[in-house]
Amino acid sequence: MKALVLQNRFGLENLAIVELADPAPGPGQVLVRVRAASLNYRDLLIAKGHYNPRLKFPRILASDGAGEIVAVGPGVRTVATGDRVIGCFMQHWIDGPISESVARSTLGSDRDGVLSDLVVLEEGGVVPIPVDLSFAEAATLPCAALTAWNALTTGGCGPGRTVLLQGTGGVSIFALQLARALGARVLITSSRDDKLSRALSLGASAGVNYTSTADWDKWAREQTQGAGVDIVVEVGGAGTLERSARAVRHGGYIALIGVLAGGTAFNPIVLLMKAIRLQGIFVGSRAMFLEMNHLIVAERIRPVIDRVFPFAESTAAFRHLESGAHFGKVVIEL
Repeated sequence: MKALVLQNRFGLENLAIVELADPAPGPGQVLVRVRAASLNYRDLLIAKGHYNPRLKFPRILASDGAGEIVAVGPGVRTVATGDRVIGCFMQHWIDGPISESVARSTLGSDRDGVLSDLVVLEEGGVVPIPVDLSFAEAATLPCAALTAWNALTTGGCGPGRTVLLQGTGGVSIFALQLARALGARVLITSSRDDKLSRALSLGASAGVNYTSTADWDKWAREQTQGAGVDIVVEVGGAGTLERSARAVRHGGYIALIGVLAGGTAFNPIVLLMKAIRLQGIFVGSRAMFLEMNHLIVAERIRPVIDRVFPFAESTAAFRHLESGAHFGKVVIEL
């Protein structure tokens, strides 16, 4: 089989498509022929050495893939050859709260990822592809969509709630679509007016360009008659967390997801004074994935794909993600 491998050191220049022996499923495992994979910012961080400095080389990258089962191992009962499936980001997180052991079962870091013709996954580490979604669309769901779903549902998203989103990457655009499907009002920020226009067309109520309006926290409060938003999906990290805390209402909720804005310092006094709940979100369980997919089918949500690259241009796909020019998800078809 062919696979995209980070060979012996970090750096996008060390990505290469290589020929490897075909894997075989063991007891309780399935063999999936990957038809499409999508990239997350995490994949870029891994490739550049900013995520897991102890990564074992060589490593097949990417956590999010979809395809069909071509073989099953001994004891497999719940899925069969020919089933169209999506791999779960954490292969061992079936249900319940996260634990250290399940957090160490991630694809593309703790174990080989999905940018290969064939991948071995756990029987409980796959879910059916939602009806009517293509392989490319299905491949966008495991990390970005499920992270957004976990963040929103943990924060009590629903009618009467206002959600503030940062940027127009994969997590934020899924959060926009899912929050609207749950009945919430959505505010969004971006550095580009054209991206804000697209977000408004997807259902955002208002948007602001944070390069021309640096105090977007004040803008968010103005959009809520001074009260503040109910939920912030925080993808910037320490660099934006202070403004997020100013934007959210007393007793509000911030879902901490990413570290795109950098920064290291944050004074937590505002969390105390406003009784804000700050929750780290690390993707989600298989049970959450199935719940999300029910909504995706019921509301006919279609993932927003920015661009699809052929497998031979995988490194170009990483560089496109790195550029920040994308709106929604970057997909690689195999």
